[in-house]
Amino acid sequence: MDYTLEERPFFVRIGKDGVIAALEKLDEQLVQAGRSRVLSTKSPTDWTGKEVIPGRMGLINHGGLPKVLTRPGRYPGFPLRNWWARSWCGTKGVSDTVIEFQGLTVVQVSQNQAAVVSDPQNHIFVIKNSGFVALAVEGTYDVLSIVDMTHLPTAVTDNLTKVTLGWTHEVQMKSHVGGAKSKDYIVATFMNIPASNCAILQRGDDLLLLGAGQSVITNPSVTLRGLYTLGENQIEMPTKDIFTRDQVPVSLRIYLKWQLTEPLKLATHGYATPYEALRDKTQSILTQIVAHLDYSAMIKQRSLGPDNMEDGTDASSAFLDALRTRAMDEMHEAALEYGIVLKDLAVIDRQFKGEIAHTMDKLTTRALQAQVEAANVDRENSNKVKQEEGALSVTRIKAQAANTQADAEAYRVIAAAKAQAERTRIEAEAQAEATRLAAKAEADAILIKAHADGQVLDQFAREMEMRRIEVAKVRAYGSKTIFVPAEGVGAQMGNALAVGMAAGMGNDARHAT
Repeated sequence: MDYTLEERPFFVRIGKDGVIAALEKLDEQLVQAGRSRVLSTKSPTDWTGKEVIPGRMGLINHGGLPKVLTRPGRYPGFPLRNWWARSWCGTKGVSDTVIEFQGLTVVQVSQNQAAVVSDPQNHIFVIKNSGFVALAVEGTYDVLSIVDMTHLPTAVTDNLTKVTLGWTHEVQMKSHVGGAKSKDYIVATFMNIPASNCAILQRGDDLLLLGAGQSVITNPSVTLRGLYTLGENQIEMPTKDIFTRDQVPVSLRIYLKWQLTEPLKLATHGYATPYEALRDKTQSILTQIVAHLDYSAMIKQRSLGPDNMEDGTDASSAFLDALRTRAMDEMHEAALEYGIVLKDLAVIDRQFKGEIAHTMDKLTTRALQAQVEAANVDRENSNKVKQEEGALSVTRIKAQAANTQADAEAYRVIAAAKAQAERTRIEAEAQAEATRLAAKAEADAILIKAHADGQVLDQFAREMEMRRIEVAKVRAYGSKTIFVPAEGVGAQMGNALAVGMAAGMGNDARHAT
């Protein structure tokens, strides 16, 4: 039974009215039962005595019985008031979580707290989000623990997948048996189960499924079987040695991915984790498959993955075909018996053992070395080719640069020659134009002068002009110049004189040599 709901004498729950109202109800029950009050009848003053401030309550030991002062003020001592068989024991906060005094117990917890209490009959009950006041006439109310239900100290994780399954806390109570030393016994188990997880409880032969949330177990007939996660899990699992058909031992490393959907089935079969159920069944199925395969069929294919899932024509894929057909189908059916949905199964690696495996390792090592050497040679050749290609590219770029420079130089020379020719042409045209203009100007001047001379009609003026011309001729050619006519009889005489003069000069030159 749930001892939280049990009716107890002089036990009052704290309601909306608070602790003081609950103490008044308890006081009424004691008076009706003919017992001493728990609330003191003393009246407060404001001038002397023990002080009780608002929000606190005074405690008095009245001959071993508790007395509580709930009204704030000052309470005078002896001889002003009757303190016979009474002693002042201080004050306590009205909102304190736990108050224990002379058999009087006051407990009040907040929303995220829970109080584990043992009643006078050692029955354990839990108070959450409320409280109570009680006076133990026989025995005591012992508050064993105040638990923060949202932050339990002990985390429960899956040792294999490292998934957090939840948090727990166990509350213990000391018990004295005869003259022996006290011993701790677990009286309550708190659980905080996150979303997508669950717990399995056992009561007799029945298994109970507990969903996510905050829970507590106080019933001794109910035990916690285990915590489980309902999310997806994955793991790499090594297998034990399996013998092929030709007696070659092989050890596999497989990848499993699953999701637990029905935890009750798994707990019914006695497995603590889904991995334990899958491990045994996987080992059994793989043993049956490998026992029908040869070593040569398994050595050629290393893994089961997307690259070889569709190709079934290769003769070396017998092992993988068996995995895709028999292993997956049988594992899926077997997992459903335990409430598990198998989502993926793959072989990551395999290791062969024995002398044959040792020989194959040597051959594989040699082959890998040969591949590495070939790869190194290819890499060196590739580097050399790239170097040559780089040098060729540099030479090509330099040649292109030289061609570009030569083109630029030739263009510069051509441009300079064109500019010089254009300059010469322009200068010649300018000179010719200047000469033409000068000749025209001179001709115009002569024409004008001749026209002017033709306008002179005076004979004397004409004679004077002729004389001026003769003076200009003598000034221009010298006073010793002889002017000979170029036409008529005078011209012939001039020629004869020139010939004779030349002959005389030649004769003088001959006699001199």
